[in-house]
Amino acid sequence: MILSKIDSDFLRYLLADGHAPGERLPSLAELSVETGMSMGKLREQFEVARMLGLVEASPRRGIVRTEYSFLPAVRLSLLAALAINPAYFDAFGGLRAHLETAYWEEAVALLTDADLAMLRSLVAAAWQKLSEPRIQIPYLEHRELHLTIYRRLDNPFVVGLLEAYWDAYEAVELNTYADYAYLQAVWRYHERIVDAICAGEVAEGKRLLIEHMQLLNARGVSMEAPMRSNGAAALAIMNT
Repeated sequence: MILSKIDSDFLRYLLADGHAPGERLPSLAELSVETGMSMGKLREQFEVARMLGLVEASPRRGIVRTEYSFLPAVRLSLLAALAINPAYFDAFGGLRAHLETAYWEEAVALLTDADLAMLRSLVAAAWQKLSEPRIQIPYLEHRELHLTIYRRLDNPFVVGLLEAYWDAYEAVELNTYADYAYLQAVWRYHERIVDAICAGEVAEGKRLLIEHMQLLNARGVSMEAPMRSNGAAALAIMNT
């Protein structure tokens, strides 16, 4: 059985006991009695479950079973990898580019009219920020535009990997600086991609997406940042 491969008494209890997402669990003291685990061991294993996103705890709600998401586990591992070697961001960025390309047709087919309206509003909001007297970087719009396209995929692993990419993008501070001409080029691509999606031109949208992903290489520019005090570089290469 799969459960026998999991080296955690609490995780086996949690997964085998049929607790539904949103269900409130007993207190740690009650769980200690129920499982026969010492409080110290239980707290240690509970923290692992919390970091995996399987449970959450608060003084008001107590311990609650949560919906499964791949994001907590992959995000933690990715941030640790970036602390070890910032160049891992480029490797993960390559994975993200291949994922978006591979799942493009499937994702676009699932978009609703509300999603299309959201994509258009994100493009408009980004151009508004770029036209202000004090230019703002439309990072949140950038993140949300890409994730909106893929969010309806019935695949928590693909969605989790794509969400982790944007958390890493923010962690290495790619959201804090960009050349204005580069931002304009990026958002011209975004606008054309959204137009193609809304027009039902799926193949054209994919072609534009691939060009958009290659924009940095065509630009031939990398921006380096000083090392953080914790040993992780703030930034290796600007990525789309």
